[in-house]
Amino acid sequence: MGKLLIFSAPSGAGKSTIVNYLLEQDLNLSFSISATSRPPRGTEQNGVEYYFLSPDEFREKIKNNEFLEYEEVYTDRYYGTLKSEIQRITDNGGNVIFDVDVVGGCHIKEHYGDKALSVFVEPPSIEALRYRLEKRGTDSAEVIQDRIAKAEYEITFAPRFDVIIHNENLEVAKAEVLAVVSKFLQE
Repeated sequence: MGKLLIFSAPSGAGKSTIVNYLLEQDLNLSFSISATSRPPRGTEQNGVEYYFLSPDEFREKIKNNEFLEYEEVYTDRYYGTLKSEIQRITDNGGNVIFDVDVVGGCHIKEHYGDKALSVFVEPPSIEALRYRLEKRGTDSAEVIQDRIAKAEYEITFAPRFDVIIHNENLEVAKAEVLAVVSKFLQE
């Protein structure tokens, strides 16, 4: 079976950029596509960005124990990782990379133990995180404040991860992550 790489971080910490960087390296990684009960946005396609399920389909899969982890973020708005998605990747000899929230990351690590490496990408500071979110220009001041409050909570989970990558300088963080991941995959 392949190995699993779990990446979690507050919004704006650089997690997705680092995950995309690793996917471009020659590490035999496949991205774990999450399931959601929200409708597709824009040009999103089923099986590409997400597996899109109705709330009833999602609940049926929960009842059938088909999820490794899931969360109801809002009423009838679920997100989760299907066990079949991990099976699909590992059956083909691949290693799985996850981009998940901190709670999901902790659940996956608990389930897979030493077969998984959990990495927390930490922003340099809350002030730097606020600056990055404001610079994106995609969220209102209220949404940014909510993300900052959530980030402060998420940072308290960092000690539960195998590795903490302090992302003050993206190039340095990428090099550190590549070294840690490469070592783990060779063990």
